[in-house]
Amino acid sequence: MTTTAFKEPVRQAPSGVAARAPRRPGRLRRLSLPYLLLLPALLLELLVHLVPMVIGVVMSFKELTQFYIRDWGTAPWSGLGNYQVSVDFDAPVGEALLQSFLVTVGFTLLSVGLCWLIGTAAAVFMQDAFRGRGLLRALFLVPYALPVYTAVITWVFMFQHDNGLVNHVLHDQLHLTDKPSFWLIGDNSFYALLTVSVWKGWPFAFLIVTAGLQNIPKELYEAAALDGAGTWQRIRRITLPSLRPVNQVLVLVLFLWTFNDFNTPYVLFGKSAPEAADLVSVHIYQSSFVTWNFGTGSAMSVLLLLFLLVVTGGYLLLTSRGRRAADV
Repeated sequence: MTTTAFKEPVRQAPSGVAARAPRRPGRLRRLSLPYLLLLPALLLELLVHLVPMVIGVVMSFKELTQFYIRDWGTAPWSGLGNYQVSVDFDAPVGEALLQSFLVTVGFTLLSVGLCWLIGTAAAVFMQDAFRGRGLLRALFLVPYALPVYTAVITWVFMFQHDNGLVNHVLHDQLHLTDKPSFWLIGDNSFYALLTVSVWKGWPFAFLIVTAGLQNIPKELYEAAALDGAGTWQRIRRITLPSLRPVNQVLVLVLFLWTFNDFNTPYVLFGKSAPEAADLVSVHIYQSSFVTWNFGTGSAMSVLLLLFLLVVTGGYLLLTSRGRRAADV
């Protein structure tokens, strides 16, 4: 006995109508999964940075002093009064802020320049292989790897007047000074702060420049050597132009870190830094938490933020124009 299987005829789609692909329920899930994974980090970033920033801007328009610290929302509005006090350079508050700003600018320029110079020189020196290069690289990165508080506290002991290592070497052994110097007070505090900042920051420049040197083909150096180019000519004509994109980012990062640095001067000098080393970050802290004038301190913080935004935007604009001109 035979059975015949009857099949349903296949229906063809009408002409001119394209067949639709079946929907995949898991496709939307796969596309949205990366955003869902980033959502906790984004919310945390908003809570940590954006919310305090907004609160600080609101506080800058209030007469927020110690009398309203329990419930700062009840502090009266002052409008632009805190900003007018901060930028009135003929008054004591504005004059002190301007002096702190000038000190910070000079300190930042010297620190960033020395960090870049030492880091670049060390990276170029370590470019060629030699015995012990790995150990020397590890030693170079020690200041950057150490916690900030541990490193700065060590320098505090080294800068002590009576039994510090710095005075022992400069005065007792090398006889470069007539008497032991005070490094944490007076005008010498600026050089002490600059020394610690450069010692702590140049390994980062060394690390970034070392990574950038790996992308420069060695054939360029070999061809230049065959043409009779010396070491300085190869650095000037090959190394520095090839490192221009890396240096542009490196200088900007070092500038922002150094200009906003609070931990180094705070640990080195305490709550009240000497006038010669009064950076803007510590000055704002003193205006807010020492004199209990949080409204003026918030206005100074907003002004500092606007200054950094303008400088960063101008720097990026100039570097992008220079990059396009070099490409042309």
